[in-house]
Amino acid sequence: MRRKIVAGNWKMNKNVIDAQQLMIQLLSYKNSNTSNCEVWIAPPSLYLMMAKDIFEKDEIGVFSQDMSEFESGAYTGELSADMLESIDATGSLIGHSERRQYHGESDESCNKKVKLALDKGLIPVYCNGETLEQRKAGQHFDVVKTQTETALFTLSAEEIKKVVIAYEPVWAIGTGETATPEQAQEIHAHIRGIIAEKYGQEVADEVSILYGGSVKPDNAKEIFSQPDIDGGLIGGAALKLEDFSKIIEGFN
Repeated sequence: MRRKIVAGNWKMNKNVIDAQQLMIQLLSYKNSNTSNCEVWIAPPSLYLMMAKDIFEKDEIGVFSQDMSEFESGAYTGELSADMLESIDATGSLIGHSERRQYHGESDESCNKKVKLALDKGLIPVYCNGETLEQRKAGQHFDVVKTQTETALFTLSAEEIKKVVIAYEPVWAIGTGETATPEQAQEIHAHIRGIIAEKYGQEVADEVSILYGGSVKPDNAKEIFSQPDIDGGLIGGAALKLEDFSKIIEGFN
């Protein structure tokens, strides 16, 4: 059985008081409700150790929003896999569309990050997806195929089973365009098919693929019911417990 996951990416939001309050609220909710999925959060790096203190029994996974492709050294502002391992972080997002857009991240650098994360026992959440221009040009299948192959296909079969993929249709985030559950399922099935071609269907069937395209309380259940969608990477809706909890309940 593939793991079912609802992960909240807080991005650059919340001061320390508000972040702590939301973590405590989320822990209380998790302890009071039975959920049919794992719950993860990726808070700003400043709050990672606070998150680990609050979620000390690992009820909720704690992820960084990025990590360095280098093991250590003179890389000001970066977080290493070793640092994340040392605080018992669960893993890291890698290759998020905003990191690609604003910081020029490449599939090649993502490949290095994924391998470093796995070497340290961290779960890499590898993000991929096409832009609006690429979607309108009919390039979406090729774009996602190239991203997946370049970043992940140096891994062994056992390694790739430990990777979580998050498909982000960049064209459906803040553009006024909307991805239907069927469009999301189509790409998720495509990604799983690409993995199956390389590693076999049995391996592909063990890889969790999350949807990162504006999941909300009112569409979560329909999206999560698609056969190749194993959960969501949630942005804005993860910043309010009321919304995030309803998305978690999309698996109930």
